[in-house]
Amino acid sequence: MFFAVFKDGEGCKSYIIANEACCAAAIIDPALDLVDRYLGEVNRQGLRVRYIIDTHTHADHFSGARALRDALHAPIVMHRFSPAPHVDLHVEDGHSLPLGDMRMRILHTPGHTRDSMCIHVEDRVFTGDTLLIGGTGRTDLPSGDPEQLHDSLFHKLLSLPDDTLVYPAHDYKEREGSTIGQEKAANPRLAHAERQDFVSMMNSLNLSAPTHLTEALRTNISGGKTVRQLLAEASARVPFMAMEELLRRLDTRANDFVILDVRERDAFMQGHVPGALHLPRGQLELRLNEVLPDPSVEVLTVCELGKISTLAAATLHDLGFPRATALDGGIAAWREQGHPLERADS
Repeated sequence: MFFAVFKDGEGCKSYIIANEACCAAAIIDPALDLVDRYLGEVNRQGLRVRYIIDTHTHADHFSGARALRDALHAPIVMHRFSPAPHVDLHVEDGHSLPLGDMRMRILHTPGHTRDSMCIHVEDRVFTGDTLLIGGTGRTDLPSGDPEQLHDSLFHKLLSLPDDTLVYPAHDYKEREGSTIGQEKAANPRLAHAERQDFVSMMNSLNLSAPTHLTEALRTNISGGKTVRQLLAEASARVPFMAMEELLRRLDTRANDFVILDVRERDAFMQGHVPGALHLPRGQLELRLNEVLPDPSVEVLTVCELGKISTLAAATLHDLGFPRATALDGGIAAWREQGHPLERADS
């Protein structure tokens, strides 16, 4: 068996498991930020990825499953209760997925989410967010249910042999692994074996919401793009202009060079690059012909931090302004470096 563990720096863990005899592999709970690392490891080991598996609908990070499917042409696997439209292969409790003569057995373990599942492969089990090292998944997020989690833990996962290795989708204390026996003996949440005691304990945790809750659920359920993906795609399509170059341009004042500030009105009035025109990003498509009648000019988009202006420059390319570019760093960096600002009259 080939086995590799990946960490994303925020407590998320993901895995590659493979049958070395035939090089068939699966990637489990991939994170979007680590896609290049998975691809590098797969190529380095000469593996053929057969399955890309998400153990549940993640609410705290962005799944890399779709990006890996595009690169590897392997199916995305989730439980049949997953709401995501991009799943290629739905599985249920008791199903198995082959990696040569190895079998990955599916255990439906709802509780953290309705579609949560664990994957039992030979001497180890990938527990997603159902069972963590020294803890369990939370049940206060969409489709969570503490009673279902109790049954999944005490009537299913903990029935595995005590020496079964436990590999969860999260760990925040840099622990490498555990076993079912160790969790039975030392996991404080599993000390509440009675159903009502366990439910009361889970309902009283009062945990803070994950940082990316809304965006993660939106993208992981709908198959939409993250803001980071949109920015990366826009950045690949437009050039950037350094502040030193903009200072030089301000001295020459070429007629075919336009600075377009895409911030909101109040921010623009408090200080902008001298000579900049104002067109908020939200009005760009509707007022573009009025503000920029000549598509042959070079347009430099400017915003506070450089992100919205990047998206605006990409939109300008789509609208027929091939010379659109964005200021590298935004007005915040321009201001910090003491470059000239102009205030607008009310």
